[in-house]
Parts: sequence; C-alpha cells; structure tokens
Amino acid sequence: MNKKKLGAGVLSGVVVAGLLAGCGGAGTGSGTDQKGAEGGAAAGGTTELRFYTFGTESAYNWKKTIAAYEEKNPGIKVNLIGLSEKGDTQEALKKLDLAAASGEAMDVLMFSDPASYAQRVSLGMVAPMDDYIAKDGYKENEEYRVDTKINGKYYALPGKYNPWYVLLNKDMLDAAGLKVPTDWTWDEFMDYAKKLTKGDGANKVYGTYFHGPQNGGWLDYVKLAMSNQPDNTEFIKADGSSNMDSPLFKKSLELRVKMEKDDKSAVPYADMLSQKLNYRTQFFNQKAAMIVTGSWMNSELGGTDQVPLNFNVSVAPVPKNNAADPGGYATVATEYISIAANSKHKDEAYKFIRWLTTDGAIVQGKNTPSWSKVKPEEFAKITDTILSGTKNPEKVDKEALNRVLSNSKASAIVPPVSYQAEVYKAVNEEFEKLILGKQDIDATVKASQDRVNQIIAANKK
Repeated sequence: MNKKKLGAGVLSGVVVAGLLAGCGGAGTGSGTDQKGAEGGAAAGGTTELRFYTFGTESAYNWKKTIAAYEEKNPGIKVNLIGLSEKGDTQEALKKLDLAAASGEAMDVLMFSDPASYAQRVSLGMVAPMDDYIAKDGYKENEEYRVDTKINGKYYALPGKYNPWYVLLNKDMLDAAGLKVPTDWTWDEFMDYAKKLTKGDGANKVYGTYFHGPQNGGWLDYVKLAMSNQPDNTEFIKADGSSNMDSPLFKKSLELRVKMEKDDKSAVPYADMLSQKLNYRTQFFNQKAAMIVTGSWMNSELGGTDQVPLNFNVSVAPVPKNNAADPGGYATVATEYISIAANSKHKDEAYKFIRWLTTDGAIVQGKNTPSWSKVKPEEFAKITDTILSGTKNPEKVDKEALNRVLSNSKASAIVPPVSYQAEVYKAVNEEFEKLILGKQDIDATVKASQDRVNQIIAANKK
C-alpha cells in the first residue's frame, strides 16, 4: 500500500465552486440532486451505498469485508468505487473532488489523512455524525483511540490504528553487535545509524532513510522530535496558534542536518528526490538498515511478491527526546471515514461506517483498528493474521512487533485546520532550502514561523 501523503493539495477554483454547488444541491430538486439519487435504490428494495476510497483490494480486503457486511445486512449493497489502482491518495483526491463537483451520487467517503479530511469538512462535503453517535450511546474519544473532532463536531470515524515505529534489519544489527532497542532516544538512534552505515558509492548501506518531506506531504519527517510527545505534535496548536516556536521543531531540523551532512548516515535528501526513491525498496533491498515509518507496513513485513524479504526484521518504538520522557507516543496513521453530505442514505451509510470501524476491521484483517474494544493482548492474534498474508512471516520478530504495538500511545489529536496543506507546503519549502544548503537552521526556523503566522492570519475569518 502506498503511504498517504499528508498534504491534500489546493483545490482549483473550478472544482471548489462545483463541489460547493454539488453539496448545496442536495434536497433542492436540482439536477445535482437528481444525479445524487441515481443508483441509490436498486430493484427489489435494495439500498445501494456508493463507497469512494483510495484503498486497493490488496491493502484492504474489500471483497471479503463487503461480502461479510452484505450477508449480515440483507437489502444493502455496497458499491465500491476505487479511486486509484495504485492506492495513490493524491490521484484519489483529485478524482474524488471531480466526482463531487459533477454531482455524482456519494454515500461513504474515506480520507487518508487529517489535512484532506479537514479541507473537505470545510467545503461542506461531509455530514456530521454527532446525532448518530449520541443515539448509539458512546463517546467517540473513548470508543476509539483516535479523536476525529473538528470544530466541536465529529465528521468521521477512524479506521486503522497504525502508530509509527522503527523497522530494523536484524541481521545488520547482529553483525554490528547492536541489540534491538525497547526504549531509546534520538541520540541513540543517531549512534545506531552511524554504526550501521558502511561501504561507498553505489554499494553504500546507510544507517537510515527518511522518506520526506515531499511536495507538501510526508511532513512527519520534519517534526520527528515533536511527534513523540503527548501533545502539541503539530505545526499548529489546538487553539489555532502557531507551534513553530517549539524547540522540538528546531531539534528535528538539527537531527536531519547532522545525520545527512555530518554523520553521512542518512540517504541524502537530494538523492531521494532526484532518484524518486521509495522507503520500501530502500529497506527491503537493504540499502538502509533502519527506517522510521508507520505500521501500515505490518501487512508487508514478511515480504511480498513485489518486494521479497531476504533478511530478518525487528521493530523498535519511535525514539524519545530524553531518556526520562514517557515512552510509546508516536504519530498514528488512520483513515477518516465519513458520510457524504449529499447522501440520500445517511442512516445506512453511518451504520456501515460504524461496522467497518469496529467488527468489520477484524473481518478485514489488514490492520489493527482504532476501536478501543480491541485490547492490547489481542494484538498478537491480529498481527498473526496480518503477517500470515506475507511470504515469510517467520522472518519477522513478532515479539518485538507486538510489544511496540501494544505499548504505543496516540498523542492528543490536534484538530486539523482547513488550510493545513498550505502550512505543510510552506514548511516543506523552507526545509528544502535548509537541507539543500541555501539557508541555515536559524533562518529556516524564522522563515517557517513567519510563513505559518502569515497563513494563519490570512485564514482568520
């Protein structure tokens, strides 16, 4: 599965205008409204739900999952509309926006990241779920390990619970006399990377590889020291003010510069861009001994037909800033699954989403769910199921994997702002000036602060 880029991109004026018209037309008797009803109710009283997703069959087991739901719910047919054969979320977002602008019938929408979710909430593309949640009698932030609230309302339920972790080439660690860390700091991570770097030229093996930022996406790699905190992990705080003056932002930049420029233990950023490198091949082809990534990789850890595994893999938690800091905190990736604002079947759409994010996630068997009813001790069974779909699950250190997953904790969710993609793009551009030698760290911090403050001010109503 291709990892989702965090930047949703800026929608064109034409698409935005069409999108708003499409959402506003529901229930008005307009042409958009009539289109929205097409395919909704099939012959024989069957209700058809149109489910738009970036997720591929191989990554999400849709056929098995949807069949299980339809068997339990006679009279419901879930029509899956795949938006990208490659699972490319940028391609999927463009197609989704165009479909919305043209007034296509929509019931269930799946977003890959908080920025794209927040943008489409601000455009009125999705409906709030608060009444459904209240009727079902649960609290979202207690029922799920990821909080999806925006501006005081819930517009989605979360899918998977994929905390970030560090993948390790266990064979390389053994050869270097290094143990699998169970609790470590970024200083120790940098030391490991230096010891694991060897060779020269085309045969060089780097200690690590950072897959971002890129084009306003993968911004996790610009805030590594921020992301392992219990709160304030984003560039913008929960109160809407800038967090760019956090000393941990500067520390994140210092880490990247030291590893690439001084230690030469990280793959050069310029190589990542010019050679269009991918984190999967860098790790599985043993060009990098460690990668910081998300546990969506669980379904690939044992190797696949496309990327075989020829060594032993272990897992470590995201490093801490200081040894005394509480451990386990990390960025958590999830999907945001929403009811389309112009859906004619909102009740049925909510019921499907609720099932998909609870029992359906177990049926799907591809990721650990955000549903809090799945206890840490059950992770072992889930990961066994996930790894069983890979080529060589026996090469994966399951004990370490389960330990990291069960001990992981999601940081307090900072509600994404509608202009988050603008912030990501600005920070990305300033980071590139730094890493490509065009400005120093202090200038990068100041420029990032100034640009983010300008973006916040421009978006205040």
